[in-house]
Amino acid sequence: MAWTNYQLFLAGLMLTTGSINTLSAKWADMFSAKGCGENAEVHNFSHPFVQAVGMFLGEFCCLAVFHLLLCQDKRKPIPQMNPGQSFNPLIFFPPAMCDMTATSIMYVALNMTSASSFQMLRGAVIIFTGLLSVAFLGRKLLVSQWVGIFITILGLIIVGLADFISGTRDDTHKLSDVITGDLLIIMAQVIAAVQMVLEEKFVYKHDVHPLKAVGTEGLFGFFVLSFLLIPMYFIPVGGFSDNPRQVLEDALDAFCQIGNKPLILLALLGNTVSIAFFNFAGISVTKEISATTRMVLDSLRTLVIWVVSLALGWETFHGLQVLGFIVLLVGTALYNGLHRPIMARIPCCAALAGGEEQSSGDERERLLNGDVAEQS
Repeated sequence: MAWTNYQLFLAGLMLTTGSINTLSAKWADMFSAKGCGENAEVHNFSHPFVQAVGMFLGEFCCLAVFHLLLCQDKRKPIPQMNPGQSFNPLIFFPPAMCDMTATSIMYVALNMTSASSFQMLRGAVIIFTGLLSVAFLGRKLLVSQWVGIFITILGLIIVGLADFISGTRDDTHKLSDVITGDLLIIMAQVIAAVQMVLEEKFVYKHDVHPLKAVGTEGLFGFFVLSFLLIPMYFIPVGGFSDNPRQVLEDALDAFCQIGNKPLILLALLGNTVSIAFFNFAGISVTKEISATTRMVLDSLRTLVIWVVSLALGWETFHGLQVLGFIVLLVGTALYNGLHRPIMARIPCCAALAGGEEQSSGDERERLLNGDVAEQS
């Protein structure tokens, strides 16, 4: 069935804003400007926690979008939007704290490695999500999902090897920074997986609208991290930080750099606005087209980020990254069941594909009915 113009628009919006999200964050990291004071020296804009606050502000905006759509729907003769059940907003606090921690770590890592490797290594989240869902949700993974996990591990090893080789040849990032950045990204994916498991266990069973869920987590993340910027201003971390005072985060220095070079603000706004539209587009693609399409577009986002980074000269081409990207793509596709439509068209594999689809459907129904939460 051919896509409608609206579906094409949503797919393009998701691909574009998702790519802008990572590229704008990396663009901000590449600026240099004077900090606070007349005698301040020019230095790199290295403020990952300030960037994370901006990202949560974008997620927070999804809550406003939800209420606008709800008000618009109520004006219709027959409302069609499901606002979901009433719930205690504090159920979002634990996953929001996981999101805050993982996002902050990833922005620190983005200072140390390339945008393409950053995006590729984020694919590690399916490994930890799968393992944690087995351990804490009582889920039984399909054979194809286990194969997808092992292939993803292989892809991560290849991407890590490509980064190691590039770190010995390029002057853009030190080899020690590249290795540390890659490890931080992997660590962040463990926390992100905990977030997803918490959301599935405590949030999804309450029939919460996705935009409201994203917006509420953004609300908690924005205010908590904004408050934490105060003690971060006084916590010394030595050479781990690139700001002049060598503290965990110097928000005042960030604002001074933005004032001295307004283009930094443009990059930060690009990150904030793009994450809001990306969440809206992703949810809409799932609703209007399919979750499979969303996964395909998310994989294409990695390719777009890589190509744009090469075109802008932010990184150099490495053949191993091509192989790593392909292997990661295969692993993600297997884990998310993208192979089933292809298998269904092959006579000898149709029955196997149907069996996997049935097992996957039964598991989703069991989760929605809350059976998993009671068993674990």
